[in-house]
Order: sequence, then C-alpha cells, then structure tokens
Amino acid sequence: MSLAEKIKELRRQYNLSQEQVAGKIGVSRQAITKWETGGGLPDIENLISIAALFHISVDELLSAEKLKEHSDVFLNESVTEYDIDLSKHYDFHIGDAHEVVIQGSDTEKLKVRLASKLLDKLESKYKIKLDDRKNRIDINVKNIDVGKAQTQDALYVILSLPQKFLAGLEISAFASVLTIRSVEIGLMEFSGRVKSVQISDFHGHLELDSSCNMEITCGDLHGQIDVNQISAASVIHIPSGTSYFAKAKGRSNHLLFTRDGKEIEPFWTFNRIVGSN
Repeated sequence: MSLAEKIKELRRQYNLSQEQVAGKIGVSRQAITKWETGGGLPDIENLISIAALFHISVDELLSAEKLKEHSDVFLNESVTEYDIDLSKHYDFHIGDAHEVVIQGSDTEKLKVRLASKLLDKLESKYKIKLDDRKNRIDINVKNIDVGKAQTQDALYVILSLPQKFLAGLEISAFASVLTIRSVEIGLMEFSGRVKSVQISDFHGHLELDSSCNMEITCGDLHGQIDVNQISAASVIHIPSGTSYFAKAKGRSNHLLFTRDGKEIEPFWTFNRIVGSN
C-alpha cells in the first residue's frame, strides 16, 4: 500500500473529511487531496502531524505493509463506564502500561477502556477502583495478575472524559507512549515516566513531569506545556506556524526543538513551551 493510499484509508477509518484533516494538521484541503492522489508528498513535519492524528508512528505510516486494522481495535478489552452529571477534577493512578490515551468525549460518561492484542480476560487481570466525591473522582487501575514486563508491552489504557464536565486532570503512569487528543482543559498534569508524547487537538495547559528522555510531538497545540525533568534530554517537535517560548528546569536538563524536521533555536523564558496556532 502506498503512502497516498494509507493516508486516505486512515482518514476514512476515522470518519474524517479532507477539510477536517486539513484543519487538524494546519494545511489546506488541496494539500490533502494532493497527498491522497499521489500528486505530492508531505514533508517531515506534516508526516509527524499525520501520524499523531491517526495514533500511529511515522515508521508505521511509511511502512510498505498494508494497514491491518485501526490502532484502537483490539482483540480483547474491558470497559468501565460511569455517568457524570457535574464538573469534576479527575485523578488517575494507572501504574504500568504500554500506552495511555486521553481523549475528550461529547457524552456525559467517563469511560475507562483496558485493551490488548495479547492479553485476554482483562477484567480478571486488572481492577478499576473508583472513588467519587463531590467535585473529584479518584480512579485506580490495579494490576491483579499480570507481570510488570507483560503489562508494559501489552496493556493499553484509553480514557474517554466528558468534555463538558472536565474541570482538571491528574495522571500518574509508567508508559512508553502518552497520547492526548481532542482535549480542552484548564490544567492537565502528568507525572511518572513516558518516552513518547503525542499531542493532537489539545487546548489548555499541560504539565509533563517525567525525568527520562522524551520525544514530544505537538501535532496541534493551542496552549502551554511545562516540561519538568532532571538529568534528561528531550526532543520537542513544534508545528509550523506556531509561536513558542521555553526554559529548561532542573539539573542536566536538555531540550532540543525541531520544526519541519530541522533543529531550531528556542526562545528561552519562563520554563514553558507555548503554542498559538
């Protein structure tokens, strides 16, 4: 399958029009048409944005193999749903996982989806403990019967949050990938460890507290990111047309910025990275 065919198939799997894809990654509809018909190729920055939007890696996007299935389709899953009727602060304790996905929802339900292509009987291997108080919900994903290595390789935790009742969000996890998409929030705080952060259609303030080397891809950023790390080196991919400023914090902290696949010099101040598309 060609790159043009993959982009078109992914767009259809997500039920998006060419105009919607163009708006999410910051290009014209004519550019999407050109890419889908093989009349041109996206540059590296747009490849990163396309991959982030469709929840796959750039390597998968460029791979010669045919896409077998949507990345959110799994062989086994366990879903916990909870009705929400007022604005709340959410505090998730996830522990180990391969990937954690946070996405906004137009419904009035909190949905915690545990999924895997390798592990079965997830409802007996992991338990969801939920403590609902007046303005706050604490959610704990507890590992009952799975080794740490298996969980890190095979467990996906997908959190769908009711956008209209999303007052604040704290997440602690140890994962390879953190994906944030279609979220509008005042403040979202992540703590723990993560190697890859993929951001798409995010509006708000994001704090990343992870003292390990990270690759942060800002596919569609409207807000602020604080990167707090010690003795780590991270790469931040900034979308074209986005203004930003940043400051390193902590000991031996290194931040490398790229745009359109090329290293760029940051404007240093205030320990934050700000996007304004």
